[in-house]
Amino acid sequence: MSPPGVAHARPQPAGGAVTYGPAAPMLLAVAHGTRDRAGVAAYRELLGLVRALRPGLTVRLSFLGLAPPAPAEVLAAVRGPVVLVPLLLSTGHHVTVDLPAVRAAAPHLDIGQARPLGPDPLLAAALGDRLVEADRSPSRSSGPGGADAVVLAAAGSTDPAARTDTAAMADLLRRRLGRPVVPAHLCAVSPTPAEAVRALRAAGHQRVAVARYLMAPGDFARRADGAGGCPVSAPLGAHPDVARLVLKRFDEACGEPARPR
Repeated sequence: MSPPGVAHARPQPAGGAVTYGPAAPMLLAVAHGTRDRAGVAAYRELLGLVRALRPGLTVRLSFLGLAPPAPAEVLAAVRGPVVLVPLLLSTGHHVTVDLPAVRAAAPHLDIGQARPLGPDPLLAAALGDRLVEADRSPSRSSGPGGADAVVLAAAGSTDPAARTDTAAMADLLRRRLGRPVVPAHLCAVSPTPAEAVRALRAAGHQRVAVARYLMAPGDFARRADGAGGCPVSAPLGAHPDVARLVLKRFDEACGEPARPR
């Protein structure tokens, strides 16, 4: 449901730009947070793509921890309606507790909250591209798409809803690639990526790749490197399909149909 007072953007005729009135909502992207400079840069680059896709939309970035600014800092200077778009890949504590707390702490504002980014077919497309990039490494001789099975390496969570989301994302990626995709977790629950790689090899899959199901470089991304001597894709980062997905979630929260890709 749209936050009270939100004036929606109005799509123009085919090929035209999207215009926004003075009371249009701001898109406040909320990331998990990282101390890694490359990780912060990746989020900023992603939002640069979002702005390029939707000129005229006010887009800001915030972090739930480890890097400034916090959502509350951004909201302190806002007077109009806002939609929080979590740059998070699954349901979990941040989505169900932290973001509602952000909204409750600013009762004077009209604040909507979008769904997390995953699972979604747009992420499957982005993950597929990152896997092809990893397989183009000069040390690889099998050519793009050479893996016959994939491990989807998510951050991990004790929240059952988060694990369900990761499993659903693995199924979407399996359908896109046409080969087995096994979910794995870098913390909290098993299997780890290394355990999943070993299990796939024991089942006869000799060419296994690991897809980092992570938004940006950082500690979790580094943990995925030790998955067993196989290609490991880069985090999703500033991929055009991820930028499209951010806007899709924004539009959903505004009560508008998602615009065509």
